[in-house]
Amino acid sequence: MNELCEMIKKQTDANFLNLITAIKTYDREASVCGTPAWRFVYHTIHSADKWFFNPYIYDEPDFHEDGMDNPYNPCSTVLSDDELLEYLDKVRKKTAAYLGTLTDDMLGEFPEKCDMSRLELILMQFRHISTHIGMLNGLTMEKTGKFPVYVTPRSLDRLEKGYFD
Repeated sequence: MNELCEMIKKQTDANFLNLITAIKTYDREASVCGTPAWRFVYHTIHSADKWFFNPYIYDEPDFHEDGMDNPYNPCSTVLSDDELLEYLDKVRKKTAAYLGTLTDDMLGEFPEKCDMSRLELILMQFRHISTHIGMLNGLTMEKTGKFPVYVTPRSLDRLEKGYFD
């Protein structure tokens, strides 16, 4: 039985749902140290797409331009929130499929050419995604005075009432 992998799958999906909520409630043009907030959304999704699995064996998405994953680098590409949500949906499905292939024993293994274990990569992305969700939700709370809903695997039904508490 893969109890740890099952726990990881549930927590990962809740984390992605919280990122969806953050995207659906934030002001995409809000300034974060002089950078529009949508760039941090892309940075977060791109990081999950690359670092959740193996950052050393990775193909950039078609719309990516060099350095775009760093929100402070200028770029000519502008992604709409719909495009960001579509990319997030692909990463969410890719991640669920990947986690479905893992066993608890595999969590301590190192992917090819990678100096971190699978568990380290997963935990790093939990921290990274949660950090940026908090940042985005803080911007939303400052602007609207409302707190975006935050779910856990045990409270997914909270989204049935909308995106705000």
